[in-house]
Amino acid sequence: MDALRTDLYQLTMAAGYFHRGMTGRQATCEMFVRRLPAHRRYLVAMGLERALAYLEGLRFDEEEIAFLATIPNLRDAMTPAFCAYLRDLRFTGDAWAMPEGTVLFAGEPLVRITAPLVEAQLVETFLLSAVNHATMVASKAARMVLAAGDATCVEFGTRRTHPEAAVDAARAACAVGFVGTSNVEAGRRHGLPVTGTAAHMWTMAHETEEDAFEAYVAVFPSASILLIDTYDTIRGAERAASVARDKLKGVRLDSGDLGDLSRRVRAILDAAGCTTARIVASGDLNEYRVAELRRAGAPIDVYGIGTELVASADAPALGGVYKLVELVLDGRAVPIAKFSADKATLPGRHQVLRTRDAEGRIARDVIAIDDEPVPPGAEPLLVPVMRAGRRVAPPEPLDAVRARARAGLASLPAGLDALDDAGPAFAPQISPRLAALVEQVRASHVGPAHAGGKGT
Repeated sequence: MDALRTDLYQLTMAAGYFHRGMTGRQATCEMFVRRLPAHRRYLVAMGLERALAYLEGLRFDEEEIAFLATIPNLRDAMTPAFCAYLRDLRFTGDAWAMPEGTVLFAGEPLVRITAPLVEAQLVETFLLSAVNHATMVASKAARMVLAAGDATCVEFGTRRTHPEAAVDAARAACAVGFVGTSNVEAGRRHGLPVTGTAAHMWTMAHETEEDAFEAYVAVFPSASILLIDTYDTIRGAERAASVARDKLKGVRLDSGDLGDLSRRVRAILDAAGCTTARIVASGDLNEYRVAELRRAGAPIDVYGIGTELVASADAPALGGVYKLVELVLDGRAVPIAKFSADKATLPGRHQVLRTRDAEGRIARDVIAIDDEPVPPGAEPLLVPVMRAGRRVAPPEPLDAVRARARAGLASLPAGLDALDDAGPAFAPQISPRLAALVEQVRASHVGPAHAGGKGT
């Protein structure tokens, strides 16, 4: 399952390890984000559930193995012995991770895999794809939720991304505070509230706007949110209030000056006695526009957000990487690190230790070696999620992920929830023991005087 959703070089390296007799070596790899995207000061971990399902189901079937034998770059290595090895391959390793919804920062490992070398190698591409995408969307969604304040956000982005990515994006958004999605499959698969009304085509398919509104209310008397800007927003609001009256659950604005129009529409609805009808705004919204509307006091109750969310338009790719940090050779754990400029890594297995201030806000994160004592009051962020290829617990309910994300966002250091680059920054520290290990490994490879790179 999903075995070929990978890069070819994962398979060439796996074949190389097999033919060189290296399959018995135990490897540890960690995923982390070297640098935050522009205007980001934190991330929200997501995608772990998809990753664990992949690890549990990893298989090569006969058709897939036969296809691999047709790839020129791999053909020489596809011997009967290697084909048999792939046929029997399962993920048998351990995984540690930050639970979904955890707030994290640049350089902090959010997934750690310990497994036989081939297994640790093969899973890299899928893990990066699943976790990078979901974390990217969740982190963007979190900014929107914070910008909206007391208003709510719903996910409208299916038509702006790949069909399968849309389902994952809807889950990621709802996991950090969006209250629903327009994606029906996401609702079925993940138990999300599904929301939606009608498009302009519904109105245009009727002879008049009044006819369209009357027909919609007749079919959906308990879910009558009407799109009112097909022709003229103000007249549309008047017609919606006149036609639907006490059945009107809300109206949607999809164009124009949303601040001015929402105020005028609110006055029309209230004057007509539709005081409980909500105003839904949509149309290329992002966190900056939502924050602007909120500051202006626009009476918008719900923001429908699509393109800017699922594409994370200002930061469309998260640069998470997956690197070897330890290899067991002859029964001895050997810490591994890179020291190339701007791409250096930290050696050894790691843990992230978080401490909070008296108000419960994040005060300090320390990247430490995984077996360092946990200081009093500190919280280890990486927890075991898989042992010997099997989950240690059932999948978490989305409500638990949402609660963790809500608490994490509320615990951000003051000013870190700002949407721009003004104000404070936050970066994890390196424990003294880990700093000493970095220098020890550096000296063994390039000499103590060389400063080819620091940290992650």
